[in-house]
Amino acid sequence: MRHYRTELWFETKQRRQLINITGQVQEVLRESGIQEGLLLCNAMHITASVFINDDEASLHSDFEEWLEKLAPEKPYDRYRHNGFEDNADAHLKRTIMGREVVIAVTQGKLDLGTWEQIFYGEFDGKRRKRVLVKIIGE
Repeated sequence: MRHYRTELWFETKQRRQLINITGQVQEVLRESGIQEGLLLCNAMHITASVFINDDEASLHSDFEEWLEKLAPEKPYDRYRHNGFEDNADAHLKRTIMGREVVIAVTQGKLDLGTWEQIFYGEFDGKRRKRVLVKIIGE
């Protein structure tokens, strides 16, 4: 069994942003040379997420509104964690959206459904963060 590991780095200009990283992950898979196996892709920060869904602007707006209702950013004093930071909502949003995805690799390609795309979800941006991509297989 072979393995391959790399990191993708992101620094958003906004506090919250969804970035389609499918192409970057596909490129990592191509570089690995692995044809059959599993690919793990996970955010290495507790205020960011990796998840799979549709790449549709209206859906992304719905995510923003839904997450803001579940874990509003303000007022900051609503959260105990914000005693020394202002990102408690980002921790909660990350928990809701998930830490990682695992995707089957078949014939050297990501085995995604018709509309499935991989996203990096940033909930406390404006600083450099990384995403791990680890592939195992043959």
